[in-house]
Amino acid sequence: MSGISSGTATALVVADMIGVGVFTSLGFQVGDMPTGFSIAFLWAAGGLAALCGALSYAELAAALPRSGGEYHFLSEIYHPSIGFLAGWISASVGFAAPTALAAIAFGKYLQGIFPGISPAGSALALVWVILLVQLRGLRAGSVFQDAFTLLKVIFLVGLIAAGFIFGHRQPISFEPVAADLPRIFSAPFAVSLVYVMYAYSGWNACTYIIGEIREPAKVVPRALFAGTLVVMALYVGLNSMFLYTTPVASLRGNVDVALIAGRQIFGPFGGNLVGGLICLGLVSAVSSMTWIGPRVSAVMGEDFPALRWLSKRSNTGIPAYAMVFQIVVVSVLVVTSTFEKVLLYVQFTLILCSFLTVLGVIVLRIRRPDLPRPYRTWGYPLTPLVFLCISLYMLYYVAREKPYETAAGLATLLAGAGVYLASGKRSRKEPAP
Repeated sequence: MSGISSGTATALVVADMIGVGVFTSLGFQVGDMPTGFSIAFLWAAGGLAALCGALSYAELAAALPRSGGEYHFLSEIYHPSIGFLAGWISASVGFAAPTALAAIAFGKYLQGIFPGISPAGSALALVWVILLVQLRGLRAGSVFQDAFTLLKVIFLVGLIAAGFIFGHRQPISFEPVAADLPRIFSAPFAVSLVYVMYAYSGWNACTYIIGEIREPAKVVPRALFAGTLVVMALYVGLNSMFLYTTPVASLRGNVDVALIAGRQIFGPFGGNLVGGLICLGLVSAVSSMTWIGPRVSAVMGEDFPALRWLSKRSNTGIPAYAMVFQIVVVSVLVVTSTFEKVLLYVQFTLILCSFLTVLGVIVLRIRRPDLPRPYRTWGYPLTPLVFLCISLYMLYYVAREKPYETAAGLATLLAGAGVYLASGKRSRKEPAP
């Protein structure tokens, strides 16, 4: 049977989630939450929210089995124009910006090991090599994705184990204390949760490629649940290990917490070792986003005549035009180093799209109760409501703290509305084989 297996679908979820966020954010959390329990609870809470989102998306994926993610879901639940705006964000910068961020992080870590190497040059080489691999077809892409994701998971498990075995325990407790309760309900905890959720982004990865997955009604829910659960365990374990082995004072305010912990555990050589392994792990993150993002553009091209060129596929069934288009955008962001600003302003719209999609589970239950649902969200309605409440708080926080970036994101949506009106009437075309 052709198509993507359950293992590869799960690997895409894991690879898309584990990027630079988990290796960089702890230093900004320990200042306000200095106890091991509060930090571990923070990452567990973020994992719970991601799991609630994944379980909600799983119901939609099983009931509305077509590639495209939010573009397809929102088009079917609300209106094609709403779906187009979500697709517009994904196709323009939603995937390109985090791909560029992961690629340039790869270049910077590689430069730390080999000082003469250009970070931008390494980043560009990585994204174009991965493009060539993905263009060879689903089989080549699957083997590449599975291999590098497995290496990433082995590296993280090994790093966590090595830290607890060989690291020197710091004077920090992972048992809850009375002061932890007010910390968990404090503003700093909520602020930190926003950045933790960014590290968890990607839990919905395989919903963008439903059309290429074998038995999607069974495989997609399984992959979303298993992938998110694996990452949640790795994130809690990794951050606990950082705290166990490394003085809080060394971590506080620093971005490169993984390198600091590596030197603490393995000595001076540890920084280079961990840096090299992070490079290895970032390859699968770039590969997953290179695989997923163009599928959104391709599905939009199937529906809108003006964008039909994006749906053209190669002899191997790959949306080659859409894939090259995304890599060109990634290359521009890498060269101009504008991806961080793009990530800031696109964050509001990405959270909004996820909010509307999970809300769609409830909307469809009310509006279309007879719709066949091979999978139903476990714990409904509590599961989607947990995700919606957390998303609402993040929308409020981002809008309050980043008003200019939020305005820019809304302006991008307005630009997308203009493109929608100019693209002509939606004329759905069956996906290419």
